[in-house]
Amino acid sequence: MAKAGYHHGNLRQALVEATLQLITEKGPQGFTLSEAAKAAGVTPAAVYRHFAGRDDLIAEAARQGYEIFAGLMEYAYNDGQPSALAAFEATGRAYLAFARRYPGHYMAMFESGLSVNANPALAAVAGRARAVLEQAAARLSEHMPPGRRPPASMVSAHIWAMSHGVVELFTRGAPGSRAPFPPEELLETGIGIYLRGLGLLPPDG
Repeated sequence: MAKAGYHHGNLRQALVEATLQLITEKGPQGFTLSEAAKAAGVTPAAVYRHFAGRDDLIAEAARQGYEIFAGLMEYAYNDGQPSALAAFEATGRAYLAFARRYPGHYMAMFESGLSVNANPALAAVAGRARAVLEQAAARLSEHMPPGRRPPASMVSAHIWAMSHGVVELFTRGAPGSRAPFPPEELLETGIGIYLRGLGLLPPDG
């Protein structure tokens, strides 16, 4: 079995894929490096040719997740234009869709305890996703006098937190929680209430 891993076309990626499957099944803290190695068909010693340890494996899974996430956010934003509100709401829906479609990546990114800022590669790609929301928020405030515009970084952070809350409470099946409405509807109405409260939507928005 130990030699089987060396026949992988890309052992590094095979280890990441094995890690993602284990994260999906057991959570980010629910498996060992030995289990990841076994799932990829190699010895634990072989893992160290590519990764410093289990946390490094999880960090790479998270990095790849952020790459997918940022791409989805960018696509959603561009697909929602030319309406600033439609583009903004599309990014929120993309957040929910990502959590459903890529649970292993999502958990590696947000539930593993990794410090994004301590990892330059993670920080850079996470910044891409944040930049999409900030751009969307900036566009929503263009109709307001400059002195009255709320900081785009603040608005995007609030929407990110709202999206994350809907995912954690009503999309990922938290024990004992059941959405009173579809998660997409909860998020869309929440975004609308929040943006109108800040005056970011025109009266007919």
